[in-house]
Amino acid sequence: MRLPKTDRVLKREEFRRIYQKGRKVQARYFTAFVMSSEERQSRIGITVTRKFGKSVKRNRARRLLREVFRNNKWLVPPGVDIVINVKAPLVEAGYREIEGDFITFLERVGNK
Repeated sequence: MRLPKTDRVLKREEFRRIYQKGRKVQARYFTAFVMSSEERQSRIGITVTRKFGKSVKRNRARRLLREVFRNNKWLVPPGVDIVINVKAPLVEAGYREIEGDFITFLERVGNK
């Protein structure tokens, strides 16, 4: 199943705005920048640097995080934009570990 475009941060300006004005939150497998939005819908943007590895690894990391977001979207507060920068340990992690880290991250975001 696909994550619709309405659920994704797509434009360079949006990424830049979230990096500059958003709140930085560290997690085990990623660093996230969180910012409230005028939109009612929550969105996610995922960045993976070339240092992470070949395109196969980078694309797998993106796919895993998109799927975690899609399956746990109901936990994400409405009107929040999230940009995730992937960390290297994610390569070795399984879906359940990444999902657990994402849920813990959402709990931390919700408490502040």
